[in-house]
Amino acid sequence: MSNTVYVEYNFTVNPPQPASDILIAELGAAGFESFVEEEHGVLAYIQKIDWSDSILEAIGIFGNPNFEISFVRKEIEQENWNATWEQNFQPIVVDDICMIRAPFHEKKGVAYDIVIEPKMSFGTGHHETTHMMLQHLLELQLDGKSVLDMGSGTGVLAILAAMRGAKPVDAIDVDNWCYLNAKENVERNSVDFINVYEGDASLLDAQRYDVIIANINRNILLEDIGKYVGCLNPNGVLLLSGYYKEDLELITQKCRIEGLRLEKNIEKNNWVAAKYVF
Repeated sequence: MSNTVYVEYNFTVNPPQPASDILIAELGAAGFESFVEEEHGVLAYIQKIDWSDSILEAIGIFGNPNFEISFVRKEIEQENWNATWEQNFQPIVVDDICMIRAPFHEKKGVAYDIVIEPKMSFGTGHHETTHMMLQHLLELQLDGKSVLDMGSGTGVLAILAAMRGAKPVDAIDVDNWCYLNAKENVERNSVDFINVYEGDASLLDAQRYDVIIANINRNILLEDIGKYVGCLNPNGVLLLSGYYKEDLELITQKCRIEGLRLEKNIEKNNWVAAKYVF
């Protein structure tokens, strides 16, 4: 992977929100793999092999008169992209007991110290959805519980669940880079019993879980909630994030059809992470 060439777009967005979130969602649908949110916009990355001159033609937000968006494009080697994380990736602490840090950060005295080498994967804890899902997991009794992390990215949510006593733990992501990165992070945090798979909800068959985590996006959640519920044990918990506050009712309605009720939701900067139970 070290010779992979990426195309970097440095977007300047005015005003930054909610345009940056919309832009990220649309770029993700167009094939962009990773994003770094900055004060004045977004850095977005796509493999050069997947890039074309017309890649931005389907991005609808460019036609919105309420936002001003400009960009600068350049090619970047994978090793140079990783170096930007060492310059910009700051450790975070969730609820004073869980720390997400890179290997080069100093270890602090917290109950759950998670070391992540994010590379091109989503899930460092900085994004609101990941942060809120970490909060949900810190509130759950996970000792001896079986857990599934769908759209696992770096594997950070699966790793925290394992550190809190969950076993067995499965992590699934459709992206090959995320799959490889999650395997590395699982080994790095000495939770080798986490099973990491490359794929989507079609991998789910006869498995059963006490807790299912899905931090993806609204459309995939709506499509796959039924599959998740079919894999939940009695009294199981479904944690869903990756969507906006205005989509909460739509997600909740779908869960209600599947026999679940909304027990709690957390909101941060218009993003939502919700807990559903039978």
